[in-house]
Amino acid sequence: MRPFRGKRYWLVGASEGLGEALARQMADLGARVVLSARNAQRLETLADEIGAEALPLDVTNADAVAAAVSKLGDIDGVIYLAGAYWPMTAQDWDVDKSVAMADVNFTGALRVLGHVVPAMAARGHGHVVITGSLSGFVGLPGAVGYASSKAGIMSLAETLHCDLRGSGVDVQLVNPGFIRTRLTAKNTFAMRQIMEPEDAAWRMLAHMKTRRFALSYPAPFAWVFRLARFLPHGLYLRLFA
Repeated sequence: MRPFRGKRYWLVGASEGLGEALARQMADLGARVVLSARNAQRLETLADEIGAEALPLDVTNADAVAAAVSKLGDIDGVIYLAGAYWPMTAQDWDVDKSVAMADVNFTGALRVLGHVVPAMAARGHGHVVITGSLSGFVGLPGAVGYASSKAGIMSLAETLHCDLRGSGVDVQLVNPGFIRTRLTAKNTFAMRQIMEPEDAAWRMLAHMKTRRFALSYPAPFAWVFRLARFLPHGLYLRLFA
């Protein structure tokens, strides 16, 4: 089982929701937590409550990411949780919002991990955890921008896992379903098996203690999305579109 006590972890996207819940649980286990998010006030409040470091950051700003990494110093692990979401169909495409989702959910991860992962590989030690989504497995209605950005970050995790296997740097991917947050509050449809942030974080942390690569949850909802990749296209459209 992977130990967390005394280990220094950088949580990117940790001011609320899943990130906040995970930060609290990791701090309870004795991890030395560094928190990053755009909302500096919420970040400072949370950091004070759990005894963590606060490092405000906008992952869409390349210079800000580089500056944050230079301040950060050595870390044992990085967890990318930053996310943006607006429900959107192709007929009602909002270019700015769709690009913003891609920039936070995927390109932001490239900026952050591009600075951190090579240093971990050079040391031969590290832990990289990436947050995907069940929506990243297949194309979904009303998910322009979001589903594709999550598919991208899930592919990134798989690529890093291949490249870093045997290097001493462990890579893990976590694909949660619906979590009750201000983002999912934008949805007007029924969200099956929706989880509270604390439950979703507990399941994520339990996975992080293992050496397994990927976790998709909650079951059996997750099975639907994983199996959908193997359906004939016509059947997939009838079920999902």
